[in-house]
Amino acid sequence: MTDVEILDILYYTFQLALRLTMPFLLTSMIIGVVIAIFQAATQINEQTMTFVPKFLSILAVMGFLGSTILATLQDFVRQMVGMMGG
Repeated sequence: MTDVEILDILYYTFQLALRLTMPFLLTSMIIGVVIAIFQAATQINEQTMTFVPKFLSILAVMGFLGSTILATLQDFVRQMVGMMGG
């Protein structure tokens, strides 16, 4: 393998990691902001109040996108094993 091929693999790996984690991060961020606004409006300063909604929203995203994420990871692993095999 050349240096360019290795850099292409690293670039693709980082892109894939970003694409796979972005729905979870965005969902968690949006839920956190909504709950923070609710807490500011009601003056409830309970730190554990954000955990359960974030957890449930991440589980929902996993339920909706789990099969797509698994298929994407399987394709990536097949491609990497194919590159290693020659």
